[in-house]
Amino acid sequence: MNITICGSIAFYDEMLHIKKNLEHLGHKVKLPPFEVKDKNGNMISVKEYYAKRKAETNDTSWIWDRKEEAMRLHFQKIEWSDAVLILNYDKNSILNYVGANTLLEMGLAFHLNKKLFLLNNIPEISYKEEILGMKPTVISQDLTKIK
Repeated sequence: MNITICGSIAFYDEMLHIKKNLEHLGHKVKLPPFEVKDKNGNMISVKEYYAKRKAETNDTSWIWDRKEEAMRLHFQKIEWSDAVLILNYDKNSILNYVGANTLLEMGLAFHLNKKLFLLNNIPEISYKEEILGMKPTVISQDLTKIK
């Protein structure tokens, strides 16, 4: 199966680990990019970019150009895939966190009739109803349930 992994960039190390395990099970897997260009065109890690983005206060910064590019590229990966796996680990004191960008990715996958898998249970969050309406399969960290 072709699978695109989605989730907070804060979980990038976990994404790499899950990708390796999914490939071992015979799947083809795509992730968000490992690096992005900074304002001078130099490549920086997504973790460094994420830290800069979280600290940015200027609405017209180069940061948002890269965010737009990253979102569009990841949407293309979702189009390519048969399924999307949401890595919803704990973050910001929220169990099984699903952030706004990940919710957008889930919505696109839902619209495109892709299979939706959640690594952990649906979070108790203000948009829980929207997640429930997309009817993702919760796999409780068991990657063999992805079929």
